[in-house]
Amino acid sequence: MRSRVTQVLEALKQRKRNPIPLPHRSIPEPKGQDLDYVNVAYSHLVHSDWSKLETLASSFTPFRVTHILLKTQKDYLLSLEFFKLVELKNPSSITLDTQSIMVHILTKYRKFKSAEMILKKIIELRLRMLDLPNKVFNAILYSYRMCDSSPRVFDALFKTYAHMKKFRLATDTFCLMKEYGFLPTVESCNAYLSSLMSLNRVDIALSFYKEMCRSKISPNIYTLNIVICAFCKLGVVEKAVEVFKEMGKMNISPTVATFNTLIAGYCSQGLVSTGLKLKNLMGRNGLYANDVTYNTLINGFCKEGKLHEASKLFSEMKISNVAPNTVTYNTLINGYSQVGNTDMGGQLFEEMLVNGIKADILTYNALIFGLCKIGKTKKAAYMVKQLDRENLVPNSSTFSALIRGQCTRKNSERALQLYKSMLKCGFHPNEETLTMLTSTFIENEDYDGAVVMLREMIERLIAPNSGILYELYSGLCQAGKEDMFMDLRREIEGKRLMPEGFKKEKSTNL
Repeated sequence: MRSRVTQVLEALKQRKRNPIPLPHRSIPEPKGQDLDYVNVAYSHLVHSDWSKLETLASSFTPFRVTHILLKTQKDYLLSLEFFKLVELKNPSSITLDTQSIMVHILTKYRKFKSAEMILKKIIELRLRMLDLPNKVFNAILYSYRMCDSSPRVFDALFKTYAHMKKFRLATDTFCLMKEYGFLPTVESCNAYLSSLMSLNRVDIALSFYKEMCRSKISPNIYTLNIVICAFCKLGVVEKAVEVFKEMGKMNISPTVATFNTLIAGYCSQGLVSTGLKLKNLMGRNGLYANDVTYNTLINGFCKEGKLHEASKLFSEMKISNVAPNTVTYNTLINGYSQVGNTDMGGQLFEEMLVNGIKADILTYNALIFGLCKIGKTKKAAYMVKQLDRENLVPNSSTFSALIRGQCTRKNSERALQLYKSMLKCGFHPNEETLTMLTSTFIENEDYDGAVVMLREMIERLIAPNSGILYELYSGLCQAGKEDMFMDLRREIEGKRLMPEGFKKEKSTNL
């Protein structure tokens, strides 16, 4: 189902009409006691006689506060001090209308952060209000002329919604702004796009970018970097490249971040060599690869098992005076550990310590994984002890690596102990760890243990693979425990976790 934000943006695309004229609302002039009160309070205010002003606080009303703010609006600091006093001493006299006037005063004098703080309070207090964006927008709209305000007031509202990640409210406000001929600044649009990307709402981000273009809001380099990132996240790097090529026509020069985003996009698609060519093009644009560039490419080559190429980039990085960091070393150590080259991983670990680069839990996990993969569980246990000395806490990956080590040595009982310790520490095993444990029990012909682990998988709604099921069935049959497997199969079917291949063949094989 399409989100409401997407629906609104699509409806906006179809709408073409002239802006609605701005409404004008006036408020009655104060008379009698109200007039006397406003004049006295204003006199105390301009003379900074706060003690006398505080004695009047109990008599604040929204009407009186509004007129005092209008009288002081040419001095935003005075207006803000008075507004804060009212908030503190008589908050019931602060209404949506008085807050709107204060926002107008602040944005008119370009005090956007202070304005956004008030807008945030307005929104937080009224989040459950029906038709919130219309009510807040209208309160600001109807006092716009009265305050001789700036269009940036609506931009501030849109930006506040964006920062608060209230996407529907931001989109509704964008539509209302367009109705009256107002548009947000590119900086506010970027804030909206960034918030969308942070929550992985790539589809809406790209739809909004198209609406920006239709609305003649000129993008800047930050906008285009976000759009390139969005296309890369969707796996359509060719679209990202099109945006990259369009930059020249827009007279916008790419930055290092632009190249890094595209390189990451290529690497995610397994096109590391293309990413490397792009890095070599950076110099033509007067740019230099940084640690992010090198780390991305090194990670790409490590994932492909091309450690020689990764090592060459690591050397080039140092020659280019780009300092390797923890991420660089972790990536390389993990790459060598994946192929069981613990000697090289150990050398890199020593090098990073000599260079004063702090190792983190990911460093140790990579080293422990490498040692466990080749069955060096004692050395791995020594590395675990090192964690305490470094004030590092083992995590799920640490336990998974240790369990792997014991499974490599076919020590299913010790692996099970580690598994129980993992659970006690509040960590959850993944599918790979549970599969590995189950397989080890089967290899050791401990079918009861394998059934226990398989039930763990079922409880966690992890579907076992058909290979494990066939091996377990065969073993239980040999042990005269076919009924145990049948019970297990019913549990798996009850949770709808039966692998497809097993279903197709069970009638002929079982």
